[in-house]
Formats: sequence, structure tokens, C-alpha cells
Amino acid sequence: MTAATTAADPTDAYAGYLDCLADADEYAAIDMAIGLLDAGVPAERVLLDLVAPAQSEVGERWARNEWSVAQEHAATHISEQVVAAVAAHANPRPTGGRVVVACMDGEWHALPPRLVAEVLRLRGWQVTFLGASVPAAHLVSYLHRYDAHAVALACALPMRLPYAHRMIEACRRSDVPVVVGGRGFGADGRWARRLGVAWAPNAPAAAELIADERALRGVPPARLAHLADDEYASLVRRRGELIDGALADLRERVPAARAYSPTQLDATVSDLGHIVDFLAAAVYVDDPSLFTEFVEWLSEILLSRGVPAGAVARPLDHYGVALRDFPRAVRVLALGRAALPAADR
Repeated sequence: MTAATTAADPTDAYAGYLDCLADADEYAAIDMAIGLLDAGVPAERVLLDLVAPAQSEVGERWARNEWSVAQEHAATHISEQVVAAVAAHANPRPTGGRVVVACMDGEWHALPPRLVAEVLRLRGWQVTFLGASVPAAHLVSYLHRYDAHAVALACALPMRLPYAHRMIEACRRSDVPVVVGGRGFGADGRWARRLGVAWAPNAPAAAELIADERALRGVPPARLAHLADDEYASLVRRRGELIDGALADLRERVPAARAYSPTQLDATVSDLGHIVDFLAAAVYVDDPSLFTEFVEWLSEILLSRGVPAGAVARPLDHYGVALRDFPRAVRVLALGRAALPAADR
């Protein structure tokens, strides 16, 4: 065991823990976490001051193209094993009611809500963690079977917000209060407020909200009157057509695209689809910043992977023409175009 693994503070152990993730050394990572617990560090601190920030750094290394998808998946698996080991070592006994924790339907980033689940468990709640991508109907069926005090739902990607809203409303129809979290609701929770749901920026805040049922239920209603224009629904119906048209346009304008490998083609179609999905989500919540933040991020990701400048601007231009009869979508696309770095315009 290295000197870092014997540290009695999560912040001191952080660099060594990242090394364990980089080396895919599951056993050393678990030993480090258990060593902190044995040194008297509370389990909640190990989870929130060691595992959580390390996982954020893993995502950043993937985004900077320093780590491959395989390395990111391996590191995430190790952190999941560490969380399980910490939970087993702490082994708290519930003193409160049942809280159900789950990812939104289509949401696969399960480690952050798992951390929330374990913090709630450490604070005395009887927690059921349903994991990644839980269909709304299955969640509601579970709530009907078990008497839940609250539901905590996670969303990492803003493009899932329309689905998140349907899931939130399904829980409410079961008379179970909801708290949400994750980057998908905005760094300040602004899209949670737009959907009329309680939002927590982190696990301790979620625990405090869940303990205060009055605050949990006393949120202003959703502000979605703009959906009456049917622009969002019409945009979603045209998703496949838009992607096909953008791909055809790309092949016509960029001859090299005609020789893409199957892997390159899959990645391109995926990116074109994500642009449509983020655009639709921005129209749903009536907030262009959702889309502009996404195109800035996508431009950075593609640049780090050597994709030529203009790769984002071209589909934005194509979608702008194809959606000329969609005034809110056209406005969002124009703002996204303006937000691109000068080299990409």
C-alpha cells in the first residue's frame, strides 16, 4: 500500500485514488477507501470528498480525450465497487421511511444517484436504489406496491428533460413527492424550477429536502404554457427526417464524409441526433441557454478528437433551413450558432 493510501483525509488520498482508477486497480482503490474508514473518516466524507470528485475528473479526462471510453468505464466500475465496499463497511440500519432513488428513463449515469442513495442510507432512510434507466411505468408500479416517503430522480443530460417531466408527473399522480438532481437540470437547478419540482445540488441537500416534506411538496407549479403551440411535439416527430437530411447535406458539402467508416458514420449520426434532442429540450423548457451550452461543449469535444472546424455549424445551418416554420427552434439554433467559437462558424 502506498503512502497515499494511508492518508487519514479524503482530500489527501485523492491523488492516490485517481492513480488507482488510472491503473484500473480495483483492490487498491477499495483498500484506500476502507483505510480511510478505519482511520475514523465518516463514510459520507469518503463518498462525497473522494469518490464523487474523482468521478467528475474521470468524466473530464474523457472529455479532453485523455482517456478512452473503455478507461472511463473501467474507472466507473471501480468506483461503483468502492461505493459498495464503503456501504457494506458502514452497514447502517434504517430509522426512517422508504426513499426510492432512480435514474430517469434513458439515463445511464448511475453512479451519482448511487452516491445519493448511500448518503440517504447513512442518514437513516430505508433506501431502494433502482439503478439506471427506469421506465416511468415500472417506477409507478413499484410506488404503488411500496409506501414511499419520497422519490429522488437523477438526470445527467438536459436532452432527457421532457422524459423527466413525464416521470415526475407520474410520481406525483401516485401522491409521492419528488426531488431531482444532476447536471441535466442545470448547474443552478433552473430547469427543475421550470418543471415545477424540488431540486437539490448535492446529496446532503437532497437529504435535507427529503427530511422536510413541506419544502419537498411546496414548490411552484411548472411554467410550460408555451407548449400549447405544439412546436416541441412537431419537432420530435421530425427527428428522423432531420437527421437523414443533415447527413445527406454533410455528404454533399464534405466529400470526405462519403468515405466514413461504419464507426465514423455511427458517431456522426449520434452527434446529429444529439443536436436535435438538445434543441427539442431547449424548446420544451423555452430556454436557449440549454442548447447554447450544449453546442459549446460539443464543439470542444469534437475539437479534442481532431474533427475539423465547422462540423457543428453545418448541421445547425441545415436544421435552421429545415425548421424555418418553427420560430422558437430557429431562434434557439441562431443563438447556438452565435455561441460557437469563431473557427467553427
